[in-house]
Amino acid sequence: MFIPIGDTPNPRNYTPYVNYVLIGLNVAVYLIISLPLSYQAADPADPNLHEYIRLIAPDLPAWVSLYDVLREIRAYDLFTFVHGYKPGAPEIADLFFCAFLHGSFLHLAGNMLFLWIFGDNVEHRLGRIGYLLTYLATGVVATLTFATFAGDSMTPLVGASGAISGVLGVYFLLFKRNRVKVFILLFPFFMNVILLPARWVLGFYIVIDNLLPLLLGSQSNVAYGAHLGGFLAGLIVAFGGEALSWRWPFSDRHRQLGRKARAVGGLDTLRQAMQTDKRGEALQSVSKLGRVDLARLAPEECVVLSGWLEEAGHSVAATKVLRRCIAAHPTHVDLARAYLALGAMRLKQGQPTAAYQHLLAVFDHDPAPEIAARARLALAEIDAYKRKK
Repeated sequence: MFIPIGDTPNPRNYTPYVNYVLIGLNVAVYLIISLPLSYQAADPADPNLHEYIRLIAPDLPAWVSLYDVLREIRAYDLFTFVHGYKPGAPEIADLFFCAFLHGSFLHLAGNMLFLWIFGDNVEHRLGRIGYLLTYLATGVVATLTFATFAGDSMTPLVGASGAISGVLGVYFLLFKRNRVKVFILLFPFFMNVILLPARWVLGFYIVIDNLLPLLLGSQSNVAYGAHLGGFLAGLIVAFGGEALSWRWPFSDRHRQLGRKARAVGGLDTLRQAMQTDKRGEALQSVSKLGRVDLARLAPEECVVLSGWLEEAGHSVAATKVLRRCIAAHPTHVDLARAYLALGAMRLKQGQPTAAYQHLLAVFDHDPAPEIAARARLALAEIDAYKRKK
């Protein structure tokens, strides 16, 4: 038995209120609606009962009588039939409401455990409104992905796992250096809590628990397509957000940086301004740079330029310069300096868990003693945040 029970590091002095509200809503719906209706027999006069029987009757095994099935149908079965999302009869309201319905306590507990572990980091990185919108949007994408695989099926989809898979997709891309605490019970041989790389845990969830069963045509009540669709949607959100430094693109006058393939003369003008320490002229020429120009900047030039941009309030452009530099020089001897600058920038922005990812990457690129010392100092600051929590 393998059960994730936590992750590290986590944001300091931060209360993920939206995550708590989402967990609270899911639990409340289960306690107020799902659980009581699960103990109530279906009302024979309910007009939805006839439609429900018509749906399931053709798939009943020969040895199962319709009378026995009628005795076992609960009021909750009819409720989910009406309010769960049915690909054959789609309703916009069901598209959202179905994500707050759960068929059993174990179904609810498993989903809420994953949301509790991974949601706080994602909320902190995206902001409260961004996190809520991402949760809802990836949940919708997950449900529509399920509908694509299901065709005209009238079998309703319920559960928050599609939206939670979206949260996991964001986490997978943004927090690749995080570790997950996993309780392992192999009784009577082994019982302990170990730390595993987050991407191992989430990769196992996607590939082993969802992708392989889907490809092998496994017959179960698990909506594999919804999980995969939500996870992919989360990856897209994270990729786009990182590209924009999680700021509205029109809020930065340097938002066009790197859009064009190349701007003639822009790089030469910039380098001349940097050599003479003319920051104003350098920042004016930045917006003229194209993708090729950015790729030609050496890591040490990227670090200086990104620092000037950050100080001038252009964090989107500053981040873009460093990310393009890292992508263009994956084996450069001075790449550790760029990762350090990116980590320091995230730390300054109040994002220690995001900074943690880049600071650890410093040590993958044979850093100079000074760079390594600065990275360790920043990591120690993040550890201090954790101890204060």
